[in-house]
Amino acid sequence: MHWSNLFIPTLRENPTEAEVVSHQLLLRAGYIRPLAAGLYSYLFLAQRSLRKIAQIIREEMDAIGAQEFYLPEMHPAELWRESGRWEMMGDNLFRLKDRWGRDMCLGFTEEEVMTSIARSEVRSYKQLPQIWYQIQTKFRDEPRPKSGLLRVREFIMKDSYSFDLDEAGLDVSYQKHHHAYCRIFDRCGLQYLVVEAHSGAMGGSQSHEFAIPSDAGEDWIAVCAGCGYSANLEKAESRPMPPAASDPDLEAKPEKFATPNRKTIAEVSEFVGLPDSSQIKSLVMVAGDKPLLVLLRGDHQLSETKLASAAGGEVRPAHPEEIRAWFGAGAGSLGPIGITNMEILADEALRGRRNMICGANEDDFHLRHVTPGQNFQARFLDLRAAAAGDGCIRCGATLDLKKCIEIGHIFKLGYRYSQSMGARVLNAEGHEVTPIMGSYGIGLERILTSAVEQGHDKDGMCLPPSIAPFDVVVTPVNFNDDAQRRAAESIYTQCRAAGLDALLDDRDERPGVKFKDADLIGVPFRINVGKKLPQGVVEVVTRRARQSSDVPLAEAARAVLERKTA
Repeated sequence: MHWSNLFIPTLRENPTEAEVVSHQLLLRAGYIRPLAAGLYSYLFLAQRSLRKIAQIIREEMDAIGAQEFYLPEMHPAELWRESGRWEMMGDNLFRLKDRWGRDMCLGFTEEEVMTSIARSEVRSYKQLPQIWYQIQTKFRDEPRPKSGLLRVREFIMKDSYSFDLDEAGLDVSYQKHHHAYCRIFDRCGLQYLVVEAHSGAMGGSQSHEFAIPSDAGEDWIAVCAGCGYSANLEKAESRPMPPAASDPDLEAKPEKFATPNRKTIAEVSEFVGLPDSSQIKSLVMVAGDKPLLVLLRGDHQLSETKLASAAGGEVRPAHPEEIRAWFGAGAGSLGPIGITNMEILADEALRGRRNMICGANEDDFHLRHVTPGQNFQARFLDLRAAAAGDGCIRCGATLDLKKCIEIGHIFKLGYRYSQSMGARVLNAEGHEVTPIMGSYGIGLERILTSAVEQGHDKDGMCLPPSIAPFDVVVTPVNFNDDAQRRAAESIYTQCRAAGLDALLDDRDERPGVKFKDADLIGVPFRINVGKKLPQGVVEVVTRRARQSSDVPLAEAARAVLERKTA
């Protein structure tokens, strides 16, 4: 292709609305343009890169025996009601009514639709296993779109679904996807981590997240350099750091004392002269219509994901009027002593502690000498969010926290959808059984943005050759020079004949402008045809390494091909 014929609207300055590097560069390089909050038009260059990403995904999915479908994105509400997700997904689900007033939605995953096909068409164990996938636009009514393509309301996703007769079969399908995802991300040129993850609204017994360490990310993962343990912060288990002060070694009953106008952990700690870790933090949460009192060490934070798993569903903080009705006091003066009207859940870090401080369920009063398991009973669980500096749950080494971009996620769904939606097959004995499912997703835009976050410099993007819009740009320094123009066109033709995706910069622009544009849009290799042409020599520049070398004109295409496949 000739640059002069293409629409590549580059910008010299960073747009003011762009915060992260990938957003800035995708706008500046003319890949995308905003339409509305969380909605982007993908221009020529973005579309070329996304098509290459999609092709890599197709090849690897086909290699594990997956079959490509294309499903409607508008779904009848009845399917989502069958699975129980119509209510669960809340405002994240785009909802609408058709002309007859029937409830519809725009899907952001396809568990319901795929399961409806399986229950209608798959009748026997002889038809299993099945792996079905699609690459399609998805919709999520994201409340706070930001960071360019990282948090949007419309996005492209590869989602696949496995149906197996039993858990052993699911294990095989899960591992097939795990290996396929590694090959996909390797081929896309990404440096990634595979971490244990929480299944969230997808449900299921096991999941892994594929993540790119990046300051632009919104996920946090806990990583152990000692043994390699890594997990999403929603899932991560850890050994908490010891409390800042040892518990008093004495036998005493709970004793009430005044704490006027001291509501927060920090205020009470300052008042009593003890660290936050000597207090019991009391949080009132609601699961469905059921109140829960959740207890943590004063210096720890609640993982609402872990709490939701323990409670068996979504949870929310109690409203002030609910707290007052249940406890007779306001938040900041609450504790577990004497509470009988709700279940008490305590984090494991409180097990074995003695003589702590908590609220007295009376405004402006607290209790000292409170011992968990002795002065109150609770169900002990892992409820706290792991923190940097905690000990690894496996080897005891220190954990580090890293921000990450999630690029893929695989789930063992189990029987959640097949059971609730009535999918059944006959086994070898002729008995009706429920097939077991897996779900596996990849965000295409997230691969592109992650590649930009991992590969850029002050001049623009350094994209991997496999997903860059072009492999090489052939640049005559002076296109009005007949010899340079003819040589550039010859090299361009040779590149295309060698299977390279080539671009000829035939614009009548200054060399500096051409070089800057090529660097900005992230073309991995550039062949400069300039002053050394009379000696039969051209310059081959490798974008990421910032390396250049002179090669004979006739060998330019081969030199780029060797560098690309190295």
